[in-house]
Amino acid sequence: MRRPFSFETLKEAKGFYERAVQLDPNFALAWARLSRADAYLYFAHEDQTSARRDAAKSALENAQRLQPNSSETLLALGYYQYWALRDYGAAKTTFGRVSKMLPDSSSEVLEALGQITRREGHWDESIAYFEQALALDPRNVELLTAAAGTYSMVRQFPAARKLYDRVLDIVPNDPDSMADKAAMYQAEGNLQEAAKLLANVNAETPSVTAFGTKIIQLTLERNLSEAVRLLQTRQAQFHFPSESERVTFKLFLAMTQRLAGDTAGTKASAEQVRNTLEPLYKNEPDNPFFAAFLSEVYATLGEKDSALKEAERAIMLLPSNQDRVYGPMYEENLALIHTIFGENSRAISILTRLLQTPYNGGLSDPAAITPALLRLDPAWDPLRADPAFQKLCEEKQP
Repeated sequence: MRRPFSFETLKEAKGFYERAVQLDPNFALAWARLSRADAYLYFAHEDQTSARRDAAKSALENAQRLQPNSSETLLALGYYQYWALRDYGAAKTTFGRVSKMLPDSSSEVLEALGQITRREGHWDESIAYFEQALALDPRNVELLTAAAGTYSMVRQFPAARKLYDRVLDIVPNDPDSMADKAAMYQAEGNLQEAAKLLANVNAETPSVTAFGTKIIQLTLERNLSEAVRLLQTRQAQFHFPSESERVTFKLFLAMTQRLAGDTAGTKASAEQVRNTLEPLYKNEPDNPFFAAFLSEVYATLGEKDSALKEAERAIMLLPSNQDRVYGPMYEENLALIHTIFGENSRAISILTRLLQTPYNGGLSDPAAITPALLRLDPAWDPLRADPAFQKLCEEKQP
């Protein structure tokens, strides 16, 4: 449930950039920023259509036509190479050019390089870039959050918490940052400290991160009835800003009902998710989020072949060698599908590898899997009698 920033805010900004270039087609800066907005929406799977990628390219070309060598145009080019093309080498070269041209933008460039190198799996290099950026811009909340997330991926949870504390010093009681800090405690198995940070989260809490982390907390505490109650209340009363958010939490409801043993409720919720998600997936067939979510829907409905097919397709659409941050998340999802259908040895094989792999965490996990999460999460209960799984739960974090 991690968030880089609000999609609603980004879409609002995108609307202003579109209006700006309508009023002044020669406004190069607005074209550059519009390209960045479209490229990120594509990259983050919010709209992974060819039309969205083409829109990012078209806006970039307009900026290049007007001001080909400006720092803003080059930044837009770098982000297009990174987000739309996933050409990490070209993006790093472009950001390097910007750094030489405009020293004042160096913290943004360093952050971008930190983001790119972690996608490549160069974790030490990524952390070094983030630390350099923070030395230049120590009160940048977005930068602090991104750096904390990187420490989380390599399972350095105390270091991540320190950075979230710095955010909370700047923005006291920020619900997203409190939830992110709670997630670090969850990953270590310290549910008591996590609960303190999530005490005020309820079904009406606007923050997606905070509410999602609360549901994870209740699940890890095995208070499944309360998790189901909160999810049902949110579905009934909360005004979701997007259909994708609503269907995501409906899926969480179905999966939580399954863990709680509510067969009828599980089937009803999962059918509703399928009816919504399948048309979205048809419109964006290369979106790995949709493939993974559908695999979980099919699994909750007992449709093994379809579940495994979509779980494997999600991995194919975003393999780990293309994205070291999110790629392994889809492998964890496949392990879950294997677990649901009793293919324990296959699940344990994947989990064994993932325990030694830095990544961003599962579709509904606070962080990359840890021995503590394997011990606590009821999703893995079917594996508990296997000595190989018991060994995973006892191993120390890497």
